[in-house]
Amino acid sequence: MSGTNKKSKKDWIDIDPDDVENKILELKERGNSISEIGMILRDQYAIPNVREITGKKISKILSEKGKEPKLPEDLRNLIEKAVKLREHIEENPKDRSSKRGLHIIESRIRNLAKYYRKEDRITEDWKYRPEEARLLLSE
Repeated sequence: MSGTNKKSKKDWIDIDPDDVENKILELKERGNSISEIGMILRDQYAIPNVREITGKKISKILSEKGKEPKLPEDLRNLIEKAVKLREHIEENPKDRSSKRGLHIIESRIRNLAKYYRKEDRITEDWKYRPEEARLLLSE
């Protein structure tokens, strides 16, 4: 086969980048996370990769429009997991493997926070405190 008939990945997608950005903002206003927005665009609108159409990631589009979440999604998910595990441990205080899992998760939270502080995605004074974790999730 000759390489002249190859289509680029974007050839079959006939969507305006501005329409995609507007759809992303609309989905964010409905309360969807960045990964949920990506799945909705893929499954319902046949947009396999936002970056190929717009030249930017979903998070970059949201940050340009001032709609970026206060906490990065992966950090938020880890905090949510730690809160649920802490509730489980309160009900089951002898569950030692869950206690160990909580220590590991909280260590990952601290390491990820250190990375995001370096990247200026969270403030320098941000610190994970298990007592305040529920408040972080409600924002």
